[in-house]
Amino acid sequence: MTDQAAAARHPGPERPHRTTHRSLPELRSAVRSLAASLRLPAELRTRLTLSVTRVAEPELRAGRIVTLESDPEQGARERTMTLRLRTPYAPWPAPSQGLPLPAQREEDTLVWQLPLPAQREGAAPRREPDPHDSVELLEEELRVAVARAEALETDRRRLTHELDETNSGVLALYVQLEERDEQLRRAHGQMLRELEDALRPGPMKVDGLELAIHYAPAGTDAPTGGDLYDWFQLPDGTVHITVVDALGHGLTSTRSALNVTHAVRTLALEGHPLETVVARTDEILMPYDRELMATVLLARIDPVSGHLTLANGSHPPPLLVSEDGSARFLEVRGRGIGYPMAGSERLWHEKLAPGDLLVLYTDGLTESRRDPYEGERRLTSATVRHRHRPTEEIPGALAEEMHTVILHPDDTLALTVRRTR
Repeated sequence: MTDQAAAARHPGPERPHRTTHRSLPELRSAVRSLAASLRLPAELRTRLTLSVTRVAEPELRAGRIVTLESDPEQGARERTMTLRLRTPYAPWPAPSQGLPLPAQREEDTLVWQLPLPAQREGAAPRREPDPHDSVELLEEELRVAVARAEALETDRRRLTHELDETNSGVLALYVQLEERDEQLRRAHGQMLRELEDALRPGPMKVDGLELAIHYAPAGTDAPTGGDLYDWFQLPDGTVHITVVDALGHGLTSTRSALNVTHAVRTLALEGHPLETVVARTDEILMPYDRELMATVLLARIDPVSGHLTLANGSHPPPLLVSEDGSARFLEVRGRGIGYPMAGSERLWHEKLAPGDLLVLYTDGLTESRRDPYEGERRLTSATVRHRHRPTEEIPGALAEEMHTVILHPDDTLALTVRRTR
């Protein structure tokens, strides 16, 4: 053993020391003994030893030497030790990142600044391990490591318990939120149903006629869209029916459709001729809503004679199916509300025989994936097939069958009128 190595085995804690090392065990023992003689805590001693040996290992394994310098200092308030590890022959600077005990770099040297334990006056001296006994030092470091591991395990159990309690609380809160969300959905659905009922006239019973309606909005988040209907009896007993399809979806189109139905009802009850009602409705509403566009179909039926009169503003034509299964569309040309030269070009007059079924609808029922006329052909076939069902079941049955090949989601309205015997 060299004189420098021997000095490293017996360092004086209060004197500067400089030793040169050529092997890893020798350096490790020197650092551990030095730290023990300075009464550094076992955990700090272990971190220092690991850090120094990790930096020096590549040099020593390559056969190059390293130099260890220790310099205890007495400051105004505390005692410190500066430990320097020099690698003078290293081809590149030794790494300083990721060490158990961080160090500062000074050219070819890594520097550790270590606070030394304060000297206690009057206190009974506690037993310190022998700096020369490497086994005793290792046993102390092992005891500290085991105690540290046990403390970490205790913390882990505590955190796991707290996490389990937190998860239980979060799960309970999640269940409560799900229940509250379900309550809100039910309340929202009830509100929408009530709003639907408020927007549409209730069932109407008229001797000689059976009327039924099916409506479904394009989206589940809105109670209605631009498809609306209105039916009422005029003072002479004639039944008036209005079907409106306003451009767009949701509440904005609902407002437009309501404006149309209210204007039509007012004009009809004031006694305006049916052939003028579409054009007069356009004249009334357009100054207040220049964006309004809506198709409209007007039907009047005398329940006694069965006489039917139609006026149309760009709306799909009604379908008439006789009791024997013959069917035809009642085509009336016209332009809707907001269209250029709005109004019905003429009126259509028809005589409904007992058992005849009239279907009024919006284009959401017949829009097809392939061509504009396919929807009308399918509607004709479906109505003929369902014509003997109870009248109140027919609109829903038609919508269910027609919606198997609909082009895109749209508001859908189907209204049926059957003349009874």
